[in-house]
Amino acid sequence: MPPRIVIIGAGFGGLAAAVELKKAGHDDLVILEKGDDVGGVWRENTYPGAACDVPSPFYSYSWEPNPRWPHRFSRQPAILDYIRGVAEKHDLRRHLRTGVEVTGAAYDEAARTWSVTLADGSSLECDVLVPAVGQLSRPGFANIPGRESFAGDAFHSAEWNHDVDLTGKRVAVIGTGASAVQFIPAIQPEVGHLDVFQRSAPYVIPRPDRKFGERHHTMFTKAPVTQLAERGTWYGVVETLSVAWVYSKPLAAVIRRISRLHMLRQTRSKPGLFEKVWPDYPIGCKRILFSNDYLPALAQPNVDLVTDAISEIVPDGVVTADGVHHPADVLIWGTGFKATEFLAPMKLTGVDGADLHETWAEGARAYYGLSVPGFPNLVIMYGPNTNTGGGSVIYFLEAQARYLREYVDRMVAVGAPLNVKPAVEQAYDDRIQGELSGSVWAGCTSWYRQADGRITTNWPLLGVEYKRQARFADDDYEVLL
Repeated sequence: MPPRIVIIGAGFGGLAAAVELKKAGHDDLVILEKGDDVGGVWRENTYPGAACDVPSPFYSYSWEPNPRWPHRFSRQPAILDYIRGVAEKHDLRRHLRTGVEVTGAAYDEAARTWSVTLADGSSLECDVLVPAVGQLSRPGFANIPGRESFAGDAFHSAEWNHDVDLTGKRVAVIGTGASAVQFIPAIQPEVGHLDVFQRSAPYVIPRPDRKFGERHHTMFTKAPVTQLAERGTWYGVVETLSVAWVYSKPLAAVIRRISRLHMLRQTRSKPGLFEKVWPDYPIGCKRILFSNDYLPALAQPNVDLVTDAISEIVPDGVVTADGVHHPADVLIWGTGFKATEFLAPMKLTGVDGADLHETWAEGARAYYGLSVPGFPNLVIMYGPNTNTGGGSVIYFLEAQARYLREYVDRMVAVGAPLNVKPAVEQAYDDRIQGELSGSVWAGCTSWYRQADGRITTNWPLLGVEYKRQARFADDDYEVLL
């Protein structure tokens, strides 16, 4: 009897898992998606200026190149179209159930199956459970007094309210991360005044974007090797960033110098701005941002960059620690996601009724981000310590999908569930956390780290090392006969 497999989430991770499994003949799949379509974060994040900060020839599946990307750094609509095309081409919609939210799942030791509970109270059984909900799916808000008291329109960038007309309005933006760096230049020309509240400045480097015209599309279509070369080039560029953060302080110094020159040049029209936007932490500690228009937007006369801490939010604006009241008609949260709260708010229970979130009380951890002792036949996509500080997460997702397929093949061969050995997972975690403790990411507060300092998101080495190391091995698992 073929294994019944449930995948939670229809973003890049869930679709990569489904395609890899189907290619291997594992066709008894159900993909559960709480939204109304495939796409994940690229369906949800529709804020003005939304785009990828990894070049599209690399931020795409290796087995599904797209010769017709409209830009090197593609915008959200083009990426969503690409994901929808993958779902159509690989017959994934036949397996897809949209508008279905998973609230929890429990492992039944006697039946050796997972029971998945849905928000409507129904449930379904499966042999293998594959959460693919990602690290950036749940918006995060800063814990600021008075947050609920704001009387005007307020929304998170990941839940953009397109019904709100910003024309001529006083707008307050809280946060200067990757999303804010994209939407601030997009809304700056239309607002009356923009206050941008910065807690920590990002390093910004040039964005080598370009439009791909018909000439490029023809070339990429008729000579696929040219697009492969583009992909390989950008793989080398982004992996160079990882080399800088992990191995080479001199290379990191070069990138810091490039960033400084770029930021100086783009802020010179507004005296004092550079001093506000130049970071005070080691480069690479937080994700570097590619932009050619963010800093020029901050330099416009209708924009103020506020670096004083926010003391409270009031019905008509924001009050900072220096006592200044900043009036606002609209409040936009650009405060990122709850990246370290893996698989929340779902409740997952394993062997002996163990609660996964209690197991992870000191921080999420899993063998290569995939397997957790005591939770047999649970394989996580984009799990703990599988994020990349410089490259393309899709490169990692493909390696994880391959591991999942190897896992399922082995489970079918032995006819029983597999459980990663606790000693194997412990040795792995000790090694990874040891690598991370000496990394640049340990040097500042960021979404990569928990409040106690443990880094639960990032892989500490190069992407190619993850792809090489994350291979299924029989000896790593016990067979639960």
